[in-house]
Amino acid sequence: MNATSAGIATAATFIWFGMVLAISFMEAPLKFRAPGVTVPIGLGIGRIVFRALNRAETVLAAAVIAAVASGGPPVSVTVPTCLATVSLAVQLLAIRPALNRRSDRVLAGETLPRSRAHLLYVATEAVKALTLLALGIGLLAA
Repeated sequence: MNATSAGIATAATFIWFGMVLAISFMEAPLKFRAPGVTVPIGLGIGRIVFRALNRAETVLAAAVIAAVASGGPPVSVTVPTCLATVSLAVQLLAIRPALNRRSDRVLAGETLPRSRAHLLYVATEAVKALTLLALGIGLLAA
């Protein structure tokens, strides 16, 4: 893989990885522990934060894909690039719409049980984070 493409892909990958860790695995669960943060307030904040995160992820994914595609990547880079991108696409196209419909209902005052879609999102987020870490390591070795 050429040095310029590898450098751009590595930077974008680790920025993406850091954002996922910071938002999904720190901010999201911690906000509900803050004094006075109710479920509706936490959901409202979460929707705004995750909308911004997903936009940033989409831009970073596009940068990674472009850099990897132009750099003559080895399989150790191509496979995790595809997996991270597919994970993001599944979240955006399949899981997030269900979560948004559910949060609309909660914000409208309904009391609902825990969501399986939420657990699926967390599992997909964990897969994406591990895949991004593997991609970053693969890029450093390329």
